[in-house]
Formats: sequence, structure tokens, C-alpha cells
Amino acid sequence: MGDELTVTLPSDLEVRMVRVFDAPRDLVFEAHTKCEHLKHWWGRGNPLDCELDFRPGGGYRFVEHAPDGQQYAFRGEYLEIRAPERIVQTFEFEGMPGQVCVETLELTEQDGRTTVTSVTRFDTRQQRDGMVASGMQDGARESYEALVAYLAGRG
Repeated sequence: MGDELTVTLPSDLEVRMVRVFDAPRDLVFEAHTKCEHLKHWWGRGNPLDCELDFRPGGGYRFVEHAPDGQQYAFRGEYLEIRAPERIVQTFEFEGMPGQVCVETLELTEQDGRTTVTSVTRFDTRQQRDGMVASGMQDGARESYEALVAYLAGRG
């Protein structure tokens, strides 16, 4: 597996994305858990408002400010945190309220490189297919490319 984002549909309710980063797991994990880092990559280079309470039962809310003036807000709750290897959280795009999915991020390290495996589980196949059709893969790819650039400056 190279350094590209790999996206598969392992079940009718899931989207699985895998990406390898040339950085240690502790650094990649931290980049997912603090606003000071998330602001640099999560919004794909667009300005990002970030609020988060990184603990089980805590929540987060991100507002991305797109170049066209639109704002896109996302929120969720942290269900499980096992540093630096696992984060389970809910995810909801505020533009489609009530469609809450559960994301599980697993981080593994080998030879100083970290593999992030994200599995997003939806309530229905229609919700999963709608998220895939909305450009989920492209958005994730752009965010991860921004994370690669950010991590390169932190190594």
C-alpha cells in the first residue's frame, strides 16, 4: 500500500479509508486531537473554527469557511479514546441534521510510518451512499494531503 488514500465499502453500512503517513503515530494522533493542529489540515487549507473537548463524553464542532463564503459545520461526541491508537466518535454534518454516523480511527505504526484506518458506520445504506456521493472521498483525500504537508513541517 502506498501513500494514497484507499477507500472501500466493506459492508452496506460502512466506508473504510486507509492512508499511510510518513510520521510517528504519536504525532499523527496529536494532529487529530488538538485544535492548534486540526486548524492546519482538517479544513483542507480553508479557515477552520475549532472547538473540542477531547475526552470520552466530550464533543467537538468544526466550522469550515469555504472560499465561496459558505460555511460548513460538523459536530460530534467522543465515545472512546485510547491514545495513541484509537478514537471512536460520532460525526454529523449540520447541513444534514439527524444523520449521525460513527467513525472509528485506528492508528498503527511500523518503521516510523503511521497507518490511519477510518471506518465510518451509517444507520442505513442510503445514508452511506449519500455521503459517498457527496464527495466524502475527495474531501478526505484533500484533508489528508494537507495533513501530510503539515506533518512534514513538524517532523
